[in-house]
Amino acid sequence: MKSGIVILAVLLLLVLAGPCCFFTVHQTEYAVVTRFGKPVRICMEPGLKFSPLKLLQNVEKFSNRLLVYDTPDMEYLTQDKKNVVVSSFAIWQIQEPLTFMQRVFNRRGAEARLSDIISSELGSALGNTPFSGLVNTDREAFMLPEVMAPVLERCRVRAEADLGIRVVDLRIRRLNFPEQNKQSVFKRMRAERERIATKFRSEGEERSMIIRSEAERERAGIMAQAEKEAKEIRGEGEALAAQRYTAVIRQNPEFYKFIRTLESYEKIIDGQTTLVVPADSELMSVLTKGAGK
Repeated sequence: MKSGIVILAVLLLLVLAGPCCFFTVHQTEYAVVTRFGKPVRICMEPGLKFSPLKLLQNVEKFSNRLLVYDTPDMEYLTQDKKNVVVSSFAIWQIQEPLTFMQRVFNRRGAEARLSDIISSELGSALGNTPFSGLVNTDREAFMLPEVMAPVLERCRVRAEADLGIRVVDLRIRRLNFPEQNKQSVFKRMRAERERIATKFRSEGEERSMIIRSEAERERAGIMAQAEKEAKEIRGEGEALAAQRYTAVIRQNPEFYKFIRTLESYEKIIDGQTTLVVPADSELMSVLTKGAGK
């Protein structure tokens, strides 16, 4: 009977003191239970938790979700002494809530420390990388992924050991020049583009002259060959004509002479021509013979 009364009293005490003996941990949280500032319990799993001395204890809760931290723009010096402004972001998560609470306590403190780690690691990596490896249209010369992989690993090791957090990813969002250097960089870019354009134009002019010279040489060769063939054809034609004339002359010399005289008339006489020639002239022989008849 007495034992039943004791059990009933204990149950009644638990019911009355329930709100002071239990606490919940959400599935998106970790909890660290402390007593007089000293950690006594770490709750990594969600659920209802029993704490008989909760009135003497304090429960600190921390998010276990992935968090995104946009780092401030930072200026670095590359291997070839060029200043670049880098904007990056990190994705991180609390991994050791006790270490996190003891070292930084909240998100603002964690991101401030994380910013220092990222800055030092990025500065070291970019200082050993030429600018052409960071900004380049040639895929083979582009080195940014190879540069960022070890930076992420070193940041991950340091953040886990020093802050109790896990760096899931680290990426560069934007690379830029400092404002005071932009104009000089743009001028150099314009000068470089003009130099390349001048080079292309000169090469084009040179190629054009070569093409014109080759075309002119080919034209001269074609014309010479055509002239040669034309002379040969004209020579053959004149020779054939001479043979024909000789044959005609042999057949009827008088008729040939008559025809040639008429052809001469056609060339030297028109409707407005007046000729004064001797009567015994060869040119007038055809006319005079006709008149005699």
